[in-house]
Amino acid sequence: MTIASELIALLERFGARSPLPRIRALHLPPTFVPGTKSAEFCAIELDDGSIGLSYMLLGDTLASLAADTDIAALAGSDSLAVARWYETESGARRTIGFAVVNALTRCLFERTGFIPDSAADSIGLLDPQPGEHIGMIGFFGPLVPRIVSSGARLTVAELDPALSGEGAGYRVTLDPSELASCSKVLSTSTVLLNDTLDAVLANCRSARYFAMIGPGASCLPDPLFARGVTLLGGNWISDREGFIDALKHGGAWGAHARKFALLRQDYPGADALLQRLK
Repeated sequence: MTIASELIALLERFGARSPLPRIRALHLPPTFVPGTKSAEFCAIELDDGSIGLSYMLLGDTLASLAADTDIAALAGSDSLAVARWYETESGARRTIGFAVVNALTRCLFERTGFIPDSAADSIGLLDPQPGEHIGMIGFFGPLVPRIVSSGARLTVAELDPALSGEGAGYRVTLDPSELASCSKVLSTSTVLLNDTLDAVLANCRSARYFAMIGPGASCLPDPLFARGVTLLGGNWISDREGFIDALKHGGAWGAHARKFALLRQDYPGADALLQRLK
């Protein structure tokens, strides 16, 4: 089974045990400005206030998002039916489906009283040490100095040829096989949208620690942990109204959310969570 099919199967089990909230709204940021880091994520809000995020800047997602009339009329839709888009569709619909997967995960966590701990740092508890070879999937620019200053060697695997080359204490490559000797890896959650996680993990077999972080890293972690991910670090929206207002106006929404860090050994598993449902 694929990661998408496993996630949908788990959510179907959730829906079989407990009524699922419908979609209240799709929240979009202002128009994206090329060359900036603004307006990268959209949000799905469910009727119970649960919110899930998804990255919007892969491929033609933005263009197809604007042209899809079904997406424009999501309010009131069956959340599980739209979540299935993550498995069956592509482009904007897959992106929206993944946001609903994340929102339903938040709903399940809330209903079962499972609240992941806040993240202790911004680099997924990586704790880089002098001489270690650290891998990074996707260029997390603000995090690079933290790793380089530790004395660790950093190799970044990227898809964008414009970023390729040598930096100050690190190397950016288009060849993910260069991560083969990394003992620790930090990955963007966009690998869940472009279906590259399995390939990435195959190139990181020597890594004893594999952290996936980012606002989109908020799905049920079971299929990820089963494949070798050791930490999932997503965003937990704590102020729904403040977050939505900030997102829709292009403002910073960090004050309305907290970053969480969920270690594989601290997660009870979806089976145990589903058993808690009345």
